[in-house]
Amino acid sequence: MSLVAVPVSLRVATAADVTAIANIYGEQVATGTASFEYAPPTVAEMRRRYEAIVAAGYPYFVAEDGDGAVVGYSFASAYRLRPGYRYTVEDSVYVAPAAGGRGTGRALLSRLIEACSERGDRLMVAVIGDVANAASIALHRALGFTEVGRMPGVGWKFGRWIESVLMQRALGAGTTHPPR
Repeated sequence: MSLVAVPVSLRVATAADVTAIANIYGEQVATGTASFEYAPPTVAEMRRRYEAIVAAGYPYFVAEDGDGAVVGYSFASAYRLRPGYRYTVEDSVYVAPAAGGRGTGRALLSRLIEACSERGDRLMVAVIGDVANAASIALHRALGFTEVGRMPGVGWKFGRWIESVLMQRALGAGTTHPPR
């Protein structure tokens, strides 16, 4: 079966989306290695995380299918908390399994890159939870990220050590000029 791009609409996430976001993330936690959490967080915990990201001024988006169902989400967050890192963000992109391979992740990450560039961020970092996550690596590469490192055996999940891939992409003027 060949997967084709299916139009999705993107919009800013709202608190009303948190249950759908929690379901998408929970599936990934339970079955995948994109996250090193072992148990899916509760909706209340996902709401707390959502509120913290939005309160800090970071962008958070959802993708809806033609029926208005949330089929993916993306957000940026602080890469590290020390002030010297304040122009660097980390991206997170999750897509419901049924919507994978159809351009949803690309639309979400493209919009996130645009929003972070508009904010004045200068570098976006992707910490891809498993070197075997070829789709995420390919998505990031297609949108201008380069691999800058690997961390062998950095995580333990599903009875095995997992190697993470670090990728990054300049935003706006990148590091060619001081921040504004």
